[in-house]
Amino acid sequence: MRIRISHSIAYVYAEPARHITQILRLTPRDHDGQHVMSWRIEPTIDGRLRATQDPYGNIVHTFSADGPIAEMAIQIDGLIETADLAGIVRGMIERVPVEVFRRDTLLTTPDAALRAFAEAVTKGADSPLSKMHALMDALHEQTACVETGQRTGIGAAAAFAAGEGIPQDIAHIFMTCARLLGLPARYVSGYVAQSDASTRVALPHASGAHAWAEVHLSDFGWIGFDPANGLCPIDTHVRIAAGLDFADAAPVRGARKGGDGEALAVRVSARDAGGRASNQ
Repeated sequence: MRIRISHSIAYVYAEPARHITQILRLTPRDHDGQHVMSWRIEPTIDGRLRATQDPYGNIVHTFSADGPIAEMAIQIDGLIETADLAGIVRGMIERVPVEVFRRDTLLTTPDAALRAFAEAVTKGADSPLSKMHALMDALHEQTACVETGQRTGIGAAAAFAAGEGIPQDIAHIFMTCARLLGLPARYVSGYVAQSDASTRVALPHASGAHAWAEVHLSDFGWIGFDPANGLCPIDTHVRIAAGLDFADAAPVRGARKGGDGEALAVRVSARDAGGRASNQ
């Protein structure tokens, strides 16, 4: 499947900013299930754009500019070719030992309710893989996925208690439960496209930016689980960055001097480009 991505992040400041710095984890890598045909990050103002890698192997761009800045935007455009590997992640750059992903974080701190849920829904499963599928199915059934912007990320325990969350919250719940069951789990940020092909599964949450989880199983390696959509990632999914939780893979983090009265507008499109590709 070929997926065309268009992602715009625009800022307007009531008081012009004197300086801004943006940390962007918005660039995908090739792996066995994904090939980057073209990708471009373009700020709308003059500044310095530098590419590096973080400890997890994610591509990170740092953009900085001096003011006065009354408004600015970051435009991301790309074309990705994907393959359905039933959620299995192969050919990735792995810089961190698997055991690191057993660690709890502020967003994935477990509580008694999560422990009871994880144990109850996987009780009848006879293998780590079947436990993860049982966990994903139960979480998809019992936790409502709301659209990004309707609530803020609140962490696994609070989202589970509320019975709803945005995709990043639901990924955190899944990861927390997987770690409680003794398995390494990591957070993944990316995009999901709804295919135009009638033969493909219709995803309930395929509006562009998305989040899911990956679990390391000794017999398979890393496998993705998308509990918001209730399936393992397929060729509709574009993988961007990964880490211990959202904080490690956030698409955008930044700081500024001045710039009071910030207004933010985000537009994301991830669509099936069919068999037609164009160079950018």
